Amino acid sequence: MGDIKKVLLTGLPGVGKTTLIKRLVEALKEFHPIGFYTEEIREEGIRKGFEWLSFDGRGGLLSHKKIKSPYRVGQYGVDVKGFDDFLDSIPWTDPSTRLIIIDEIGKMECFSDKFKKILKEVLDSKKGFIATVAMKGSGLIAEVKERKDIDLFTITQSNRDSLLDKILNELMG
Repeated sequence: MGDIKKVLLTGLPGVGKTTLIKRLVEALKEFHPIGFYTEEIREEGIRKGFEWLSFDGRGGLLSHKKIKSPYRVGQYGVDVKGFDDFLDSIPWTDPSTRLIIIDEIGKMECFSDKFKKILKEVLDSKKGFIATVAMKGSGLIAEVKERKDIDLFTITQSNRDSLLDKILNELMG
C-alpha cells in the first residue's frame, strides 16, 4: 500500500456505506486497520440511537433518544464524553499503524473536538485512510471532501457491489 492513499465514501443513508466499510476491514486485515464503525440501535424495529464498534470488538453508545445532552442531532442526544474516552483508546499516531478506517465523519462525531483533531492529524499523515462521510454537511464534513489528496466515491444501489474491488485497486495502486 502506498503512503498517501486516502479514500472517502459517501452516499445516501441506508445505501450500504457501513457494509462496505466492514467488507474493506475484512479485505485489508493484513494491514491491521484501526478505527471504528457505527451501527443503528433498534428496538422493536424502531431506530433508537447509534453505537460505535471498534475492530477489536469493543463497543459503546454514541447517541440515543434517551441521552440527555446539549449535543443533539434530531431526536438523538450524543454522548461526546463517552466517544472521546473511546477515541483515547485507539493508537491513531502509533508508528505501526498503517491504515485507519472510520465510519463515519458525520454531525454526531464532529461534536467531539478530539475527533476533529485526530481526523486532521490522520489526514495530514502518511497513513492509509478510508472513511465514510455524510453527503451533506458544512464545516469539517465539507472541508474533508474538498481535500486534493482524497479520492471520493459515491455509493449507489447500482455500484455498491462493484466498489469494493475498485477501492481496493485504488488503495493498492
